[in-house]
Amino acid sequence: MKLMTLAVTVGTGVLSQFVVADGNAGFLEDSHVILGSRSMYYDADVRSNKASKTGAHTPDEREAATALRLDYKSGFTQGIIGFGIDAQAIEAIHLDGGTGHHLDGNANSFFPSNGDSAANNWSRINANAKFRVSQTELHVGGALAPALPILLSNDSRVTPQTYEGGILTSKDIPDLTFTAGEINKVSGRASSNATGLSVAGATKDSDSFTFGGVDYTPFGRSTNSLLKNLTVQYYYADLENFYKQNFFGLIHVVPLGDDQSFKTDLRYFDSTHDGKNGQAGYAFNNNSGYAKHAGEVDNKTYSAQFTYQLGSSSLMLGHIGISDDGGFVWANQGSLVDPVAQGAGGSDFYLFTNAMVGSFSRAGEQVNVGQYTYDFRNWVPGLKASFAYLSGDNIKAKVAGGSELHEAERDMRLDYVVQAGLLKGFGTTIRTGNYHGENTGTSSQDQTRIIFNYTYNFM
Repeated sequence: MKLMTLAVTVGTGVLSQFVVADGNAGFLEDSHVILGSRSMYYDADVRSNKASKTGAHTPDEREAATALRLDYKSGFTQGIIGFGIDAQAIEAIHLDGGTGHHLDGNANSFFPSNGDSAANNWSRINANAKFRVSQTELHVGGALAPALPILLSNDSRVTPQTYEGGILTSKDIPDLTFTAGEINKVSGRASSNATGLSVAGATKDSDSFTFGGVDYTPFGRSTNSLLKNLTVQYYYADLENFYKQNFFGLIHVVPLGDDQSFKTDLRYFDSTHDGKNGQAGYAFNNNSGYAKHAGEVDNKTYSAQFTYQLGSSSLMLGHIGISDDGGFVWANQGSLVDPVAQGAGGSDFYLFTNAMVGSFSRAGEQVNVGQYTYDFRNWVPGLKASFAYLSGDNIKAKVAGGSELHEAERDMRLDYVVQAGLLKGFGTTIRTGNYHGENTGTSSQDQTRIIFNYTYNFM
């Protein structure tokens, strides 16, 4: 029996037993209604690989859209088993771009298509039922937004990616958080439809992504400040017919004095094929790179990131190493070709190379990354700026023994949030990315994104 079916059955029984008896005090008192708006201008100036299947040049993308998002999050009813509801409604409207500047009928489209231009608008409504016993919660529905090492929700366009299934989180054991669940469907960041989960290059999907893991702070109650900020992680995930993945992580923050710290972040992924992976429709394209076994997932990836923070300044240096047998793998619906998959693409993964344009995740790749961030809190409260540079070498070509490739990217970001007055909470973000790579599968391009966010809390 699927996790969702089980949870709904349990929920129906729970409601019949205690909702009437205990009333809705907690359910209503802890409720929140949030209305958010996001407007975005997206510009991708592609400098290479412009030839399309018709022989013409693929147009540069220049589009703008706005979205309204209404989120309702209830509290929990009183009683041994608390019950609640989370609901989300989205309406997205296309503002500009249209014919000539729209990526038509593609899973990675900025906005759904209507013929050879963007649709005027689209919408979707999702909801979750939630149950709580002590410090254990089960969330079941279609508005899940996981932030886990093995599965992340993408929110890089006008609307967020959401998942359908069930996630159980328990904090009943001191210093330990246990997470488990099953995901069956995903709604893309530019789609009102849901698809199964897949991987890059595959044209078929899967409706079963099961996972479980723990976050453990072994010295959580220690009075020693050097020890209590240590977190150890382990997660296991299985995307049926595509891959199995083990993740190990360690995060440690050492305070060095007033407004000064040093953070260590270590991550390791071990991924192997599962079920039909490698067969027609289920093959992984290894992020357009080399594979020891054609179409099959076979990868080990490690990463180390170190961040020194002093006052308003923060400097991060990191390195990522990817095994020679195949590229790094994560849930990615960008290759699905079914019409319902339009706009289903766009996915995040838990590596420091999850950059603005490139992924830096190909077989054999050795990546160095650096980022400097400055918070203008003492000069202009609410203003932050960051500059990042990524360089990947030793990328193995698609054919064994082929030349090794290189890619690089420069990203800049400026954020400002109004701190007071009538527009308090109104945010502006400007992001630019300059990517260069030859025969890497990602077109060399310059990207610009201008984003306006505003959130209003009703309750």
